[in-house]
Amino acid sequence: MAARERLLVIGGDAAGMSAASQARRLRGPDDLEIVAVERGRHASYSACGIPYFVGGVVDGPDALVARTPAEFRERGIDLRLRTEAVEIDTGGGRVRIRSLDGGGERWEPYDRLVIATGAVPVRPDLPGVDAEGVHGVQILDDGVAIRRAVEERSPRRAVVVGGGYIGLEMAEAMVMRGLEVSLVDVADQPMRTLDPDMGAIVAEAMRGIGVRLYLGEPVEGFDTSPEGRVTAVRTRNHTLPADLVVLGLGVRPAAGLAERAGIETGPTGGIVTDRRMRTRTERVWAAGDCVETRHLVSGAPVAIALGTHANKQGRVAGINLGGGYATFPGVVGTAVSKICRVEVARTGLNEAEAAAAGFETLSAAVESTTRAGYIPGAAAMTTKLIAERRSGRLLGAQIVGEENAAKRVDGLAIALWNGMTVEEMTGLDLGYAPPFAPVWDPVLVAARKAADAVERDMRSGS
Repeated sequence: MAARERLLVIGGDAAGMSAASQARRLRGPDDLEIVAVERGRHASYSACGIPYFVGGVVDGPDALVARTPAEFRERGIDLRLRTEAVEIDTGGGRVRIRSLDGGGERWEPYDRLVIATGAVPVRPDLPGVDAEGVHGVQILDDGVAIRRAVEERSPRRAVVVGGGYIGLEMAEAMVMRGLEVSLVDVADQPMRTLDPDMGAIVAEAMRGIGVRLYLGEPVEGFDTSPEGRVTAVRTRNHTLPADLVVLGLGVRPAAGLAERAGIETGPTGGIVTDRRMRTRTERVWAAGDCVETRHLVSGAPVAIALGTHANKQGRVAGINLGGGYATFPGVVGTAVSKICRVEVARTGLNEAEAAAAGFETLSAAVESTTRAGYIPGAAAMTTKLIAERRSGRLLGAQIVGEENAAKRVDGLAIALWNGMTVEEMTGLDLGYAPPFAPVWDPVLVAARKAADAVERDMRSGS
């Protein structure tokens, strides 16, 4: 009888547990032993749901957990919580792990290793950043801590530092909790992944729900009380009183453990893998927010932390580890978010990203409504398309609007994935009924306007 192989997974959330589950589906416990270690108190949960748990939309942290440790153990996956991997010895095929509840350290052997360490929040090296009441948002334990602070300490004023997806979603959570909310960002607009004209719409919407914006203002430090609690956020121009601070400055790949072991990382800081999620180190695989992948429009390496990518990459790794064959082709950068009633979506490249990738572009933006104007509840939305000059190939799209605006980005992502031109898009057979869209869907109107711009540019010969 062949010796049983041992698969060790570092990271117990989307990518790691998807890899473990797929490998188990294809190989039974007698053939493959699977051990997974996770430093947090929860595994296999929706990190994207944390702002909605903090905001009270979701009742408790258990609602965000897809599978419990007991469920994984019933399937023959030995999931160990509060267990941190601190060193990888690729030559010896082993990982040094530490129990965070006082169980000491030991070496765990592996035949195959999956690194799914996720991402870590960007935390500025500023005076007072480690004060009590200053919170990052990454793992479910962070969300539990913020919600407990809101419910037990009854803060009145919250300051969110950072105007990206997490910043917007946490600002919404604080508004829903009844706090006075200020948002600070070094950029001149929230949502830097949007073009300035679309970001301006987001800024106006945020002010409309009472969020005070301090844009173009770098944070210089955090004031604290004698007891060590945060009392204010200091920017270049203001001192903003704060009972609670949320850092929403984005994340970077948590690839330090791999890098220290000699596993290659790329220009984004993420672990380099092939399409089957194999690293360039023998017997080591990686998936999720800790890896970099290929942007299918620009062709450049990117690190985009999203649960959708993590689950897909983990699934691909697990299938291959289980003896099957699967690949992860790359991403087009699709993302959606919202702040209260305002929905925000993007896919592909914005104008600055397209220019950096070497494209010359034309763009078109249209204002429309989410449904036929005579149907109650019709709300405003703006759709912007970015196309390549001459060829008319769609390079990117952005949407800002209300009810049911953002998910229109999915059709645009499909068009990007398939390399469609804006002219081809004008004929798309999209669904229509007055409660769902105007007779000319905003996507079609924007495509037609972009196609006209491409045609005028061709005629001008410029």
